Amino acid sequence: MARKTKEEIAEIYQQMQDYICERISKADGSGYFEEDKWNRAEGGGGRTRIFRNGAILEKAGIAFSAVHGPTPKKILDKLGLDEADFFATGVSIVIHPKSPMVPIIHMNIRYFEMDNGEYWFGGGIDLTPHYIDPADASYFHQKVKEVCDRFEKDYYPKFKNWADDYFFIKHRDETRGIGGIFYDRLKAENDEGFEKILDFSLAIGRLFPEVYGHFMSKNSSLPYGENEVSWQGLRRGRYVEFNLVWDAGTKFGLDTNGRTESILMSMPPVANWEYMHEVVEGSMEDFTQKNLRKGIDWLNFEK
Repeated sequence: MARKTKEEIAEIYQQMQDYICERISKADGSGYFEEDKWNRAEGGGGRTRIFRNGAILEKAGIAFSAVHGPTPKKILDKLGLDEADFFATGVSIVIHPKSPMVPIIHMNIRYFEMDNGEYWFGGGIDLTPHYIDPADASYFHQKVKEVCDRFEKDYYPKFKNWADDYFFIKHRDETRGIGGIFYDRLKAENDEGFEKILDFSLAIGRLFPEVYGHFMSKNSSLPYGENEVSWQGLRRGRYVEFNLVWDAGTKFGLDTNGRTESILMSMPPVANWEYMHEVVEGSMEDFTQKNLRKGIDWLNFEK
């Protein structure tokens, strides 16, 4: 079985964007995605779809891209690669809900190839609740584990730990949320293994609207007030800090002269910072803050 070409993978990922947009639009029930097609001067382009002011979602970005051209020296040096042209394609998603009781979510699946034969897959899915609910965290991690286990039994523990390390705000000494999975530079020894990794990335893509549709339906009607909205603004601020300071995808996009508006679509519409903010001991905010840590077994969490 011959492995798929980079052009075929790009087409499949573009279809995945269509699938996810359709499912998320239906789950919200109001509003629609606006599409913005763009071209990159050095080669390639993409289509960014933005959903704003829906019934449940305040802002959602679901982007597809397929770009190519000379690999910038900064990327070659950082990744230890030989000089060659590159091709990169993928789907990237960030959703910011209106309600602080509905979590922020991120997903990314991507493929990178160079004309010297180098290639790899990367991606993952992670959840950033404004308020950590152990039952929701367990549900999310169980669904992610089920997908991982269909492919390799060591995927979930390995990629879960990788996510804990990756989605960590070092200057705050806290995780961005409750994690999920993250993987990068994943490759195979033969064409069959190549197709298996591609199928794994597509399974993550299909999982996305399933799990987030669950949270949209379950949590959007939960009551909240000004205190919860204020906390949501602070948690969004932490999300911004991670994406601008530590996120490798943001840096890659900017370093390859990517499209700034599409790269920064992950930013929330509104975020807040408060000097020396302290949570009230015993509050839901306190519980959340204390559990923004690496290494938590959310499948067997005891409050």
